[in-house]
Amino acid sequence: MSSPPVIDIHSHFLPETWPDLARRFGTPDWPWMRHTEPGKAMLMLGDRDFRPVYDACWDAGRRIEEMDRDGIDLQVISATPILFAYQRPAEHAADCAQIFNDLARKLCDAGQGRLLSLCQVPLQDIDLACKTLTRAMQDGHCGVQIGSHVNGVNLDNEGIVTFLQHCADEGAAVLVHPWDMMAKDRTEKYMMAWTVAMPAETQLGIVSMILGGAFDRLPEDLRICFAHGGGSFAFLLGRLDNAWRRRDIVRGESKSVPSSYVDRFYVDSAVFDGATLRFLTDVMGEDRVMLGSDYPFPLGEEFVGDLVRKADGFSDAARARLLGGNAVEFLNLPAQDASV
Repeated sequence: MSSPPVIDIHSHFLPETWPDLARRFGTPDWPWMRHTEPGKAMLMLGDRDFRPVYDACWDAGRRIEEMDRDGIDLQVISATPILFAYQRPAEHAADCAQIFNDLARKLCDAGQGRLLSLCQVPLQDIDLACKTLTRAMQDGHCGVQIGSHVNGVNLDNEGIVTFLQHCADEGAAVLVHPWDMMAKDRTEKYMMAWTVAMPAETQLGIVSMILGGAFDRLPEDLRICFAHGGGSFAFLLGRLDNAWRRRDIVRGESKSVPSSYVDRFYVDSAVFDGATLRFLTDVMGEDRVMLGSDYPFPLGEEFVGDLVRKADGFSDAARARLLGGNAVEFLNLPAQDASV
């Protein structure tokens, strides 16, 4: 029997070059790339170093080479969240989105049929975001990456729910990625924004959708995934259920206990520890966790798929689901792409 392809649903790309956005829009602090040596660069945010990167971000050949090394059949690429531009005028964010959506498709075209892409949209303007998504799906994207909030507005906001309904109507997979993390003044040292605030930010996105009644208002065929293992959600779900049962004010607009919603969304496997992955899968179910690496950024999984392949306590069938079977369903891949 054929097995599902191994699919990494959480990887990022950056083009080697792109237009000077600060000059284009006449405002400062846009991302740009400072190339430091052949094959290496520093992603800049205005005049500040943001993240060191290397040519796997923009070179399809290098990416395919490393996918082959790691036994990855397909990879889903999305831009880094600092390009969301939610805090900018909507027309600037839409223009930025179109630039990077087109560049993502260009990288996929060079990817030998092994790269899929998620678009970005100007989510501060729901009508414009819906139009951008529709065009992106027509251009060949398989879905969209959005942030865990929009300028402090949580994901249960009526406008965002309208956009997610549009995603369901368009058949677009949705990846929610944390960005603009909370408690900036307390987490600026030691990369605690990544190690502490990012998991909390992701959990907040999930819990706001549950308690705000978003999942109750959205169709069950919406395919949505929260990156980085869903953050701290699975590990604090007992606390949330306990509070929901004991205090009316916790329940918000939700119709049922929070743990009853785990079949409404996916999470990825980017938790970097075997016991943690086992617990996450116990909470979410083996059909709700997908391989995600955060490749090729510095704190992503070094050898993509190693965690799922080597963690104790999984049957062969469960590993196959985590490595690709669940992603086939999440991405709604056609039959010819769903086996290797």
